[in-house]
Amino acid sequence: MANLKLTKIRKSYGAVNVLHGIDLDIRSGEFVVFVGPSGCGKSTLLRVIAGLEDITAGTLEIDGRVVNDATPKERGIAMVFQSYALYPHMTVYDNMAFGLKLEKNNSKAEIDKRVREAAKILQIEPYLDRLPKALSGGQRQRVAIGRAITRDPKVFLFDEPLSNLDAALRVQTRIEIARLHEKMHGTTMIYVTHDQVEAMTLADRIVVLNKGNVEQVGSPMDLYNRPDNLFVARFLGSPSMNILPARLDAAPEGVAVTPEGGARLSLALPYRGAAGGNGYLGVRPEDLVPVQPGQPELFRGQVTLTESLGEVTLVYLDTGRGAEPVVAKLPGEVRLERGSTMGLAARPEALHVFDADGRAVRGARAEAVAA
Repeated sequence: MANLKLTKIRKSYGAVNVLHGIDLDIRSGEFVVFVGPSGCGKSTLLRVIAGLEDITAGTLEIDGRVVNDATPKERGIAMVFQSYALYPHMTVYDNMAFGLKLEKNNSKAEIDKRVREAAKILQIEPYLDRLPKALSGGQRQRVAIGRAITRDPKVFLFDEPLSNLDAALRVQTRIEIARLHEKMHGTTMIYVTHDQVEAMTLADRIVVLNKGNVEQVGSPMDLYNRPDNLFVARFLGSPSMNILPARLDAAPEGVAVTPEGGARLSLALPYRGAAGGNGYLGVRPEDLVPVQPGQPELFRGQVTLTESLGEVTLVYLDTGRGAEPVVAKLPGEVRLERGSTMGLAARPEALHVFDADGRAVRGARAEAVAA
């Protein structure tokens, strides 16, 4: 079990600043996922925690002990890389036992016990005598994870471990990693990915990173339903949240929001900005529903494309504002002709309002207010 505390962690390569003062507390036994676009610093932060990169400034504590200058072994950390990093001339058994054999205090019986226990957890017992070349990608990744398990670390670090797998294997291995965390309760796991599905399904908490800064930390559904800013709102969700420029006005009931080319909405949300201030209105594709002509609608547009995914249909609308198309995710199979018009609406509590700086404007809950 291990708690991690990162205080003002900075990492620079010469004049290039990669991490800009990261503050983060990770609780013992927690599964935390670092997510963000390429180049945001998530893998660098993981390598700083692992001890593979020096810390330029700030402190890293594990269980209350500052470990800035400690080696990865002294930190009690095991890391699983994107590339499996298996020795091709060694069997699965020998790959998993290799690190233990380097430790002089491990007996042959103890090594055998730990390798076979890890193989049982990961269901790779039948492959212990095989060479890596005789395994599938998913099996190789399980061997790499098993090698980490045998060390009985305080903290597991995963650096995009599923990137090299095909779609079906990614799902299967993701489920196995989730089960592994359940079986190894009390072991802290930190996982880096650019795949938001992995982040949403695996994490106890997600850390969203952007340009070396932490944008928001929270449970998957908290971040999805209550993004702190436009970056998080756009990053989580597929397709991403629809964002429309809007005018914001303070009103006695809360805030009056007038999306570009749309009707004024009155929402019970706190707003202290200037009257006529710029802002944004956001709504997720799955929260949009079709409405008949004459009924209240958020916007109306021309259908430019539909994508049938089986359980849902994605409908792309050109609202005539020169912006990105509005995307609606409608249940089931929906047949629409390209060029036809369609009106869309959403429940008031499904709407997100952001100020000119992209920060969320919100209270306990958004509600419609009579204009």
